[in-house]
Amino acid sequence: MDLSWIWPAALMGVVEGLTEFLPVSSTGHLILLGEIIGFQGPPGKAFEIAIQSGAILAVLWAYRARFAALATRAWVPGSLDRIYAANILLAFLPALVIGATLHGPITRLLFNPYVVCAALIAGGIAIIAIERWRPEPSIHRVEEIGWLAALLIGLGQALAMIPGTSRSGATIIAALLVGADRRTAAEFSFVLAVPTMLAATAYALWKARAELDAGDLGQIVVGTLAAFLVALAVVRVVLAVISRIGFTPFGWYRIALGGGMLAWLALR
Repeated sequence: MDLSWIWPAALMGVVEGLTEFLPVSSTGHLILLGEIIGFQGPPGKAFEIAIQSGAILAVLWAYRARFAALATRAWVPGSLDRIYAANILLAFLPALVIGATLHGPITRLLFNPYVVCAALIAGGIAIIAIERWRPEPSIHRVEEIGWLAALLIGLGQALAMIPGTSRSGATIIAALLVGADRRTAAEFSFVLAVPTMLAATAYALWKARAELDAGDLGQIVVGTLAAFLVALAVVRVVLAVISRIGFTPFGWYRIALGGGMLAWLALR
């Protein structure tokens, strides 16, 4: 039995777990890494999308008390948990509608290394600019994010369907622009990732269901498990790092990575 696919699938999962919650684009990293190592995953980019659920399961575990409170108190009229859950749902809707409408064209036309490089560079410039000129923070807890701010963050998240943009980067930038501090922006991005990425995973697997075989599912399981274990180790660290150093270093990293990969693609 040929098991040579295990280490590339596991490596892709490790990279997913490391990058999902940083504003550097996990999908972009997976596309570029796949290009470098010659990884041939399941059809329809189902692998790159599905293994993100491993990182999301890590968030569910790390924030299990938060999600338990939302599950039990979201039904209480006037409670902060009900308002918070409603805002998460509102922020989730733009990606749900646009993703269901444009999933096919996006995966067919935009999942390529050149688009990723361009988006990495553009997003890096945006992060550096917004960190320098963002408004003074007025939102210091996720419960303080109002419905309009939640909707604007959701619209920012919808832009991240362009690979290389970064879902966490787009939501964090949008949150900073509406007045959230860094930690609040990052935490809201983490929680918003749960419905977004679980829905994206279910949709991608459903669309590719007729083309998937046992080997494809094996790759997805290995990649998802690796992503879960790595993300579980780093998810709490991300908040501490972001609170201390801000987002500017990630902007420069994106520019360097995108520029370096463009050079490699041109010379290979």
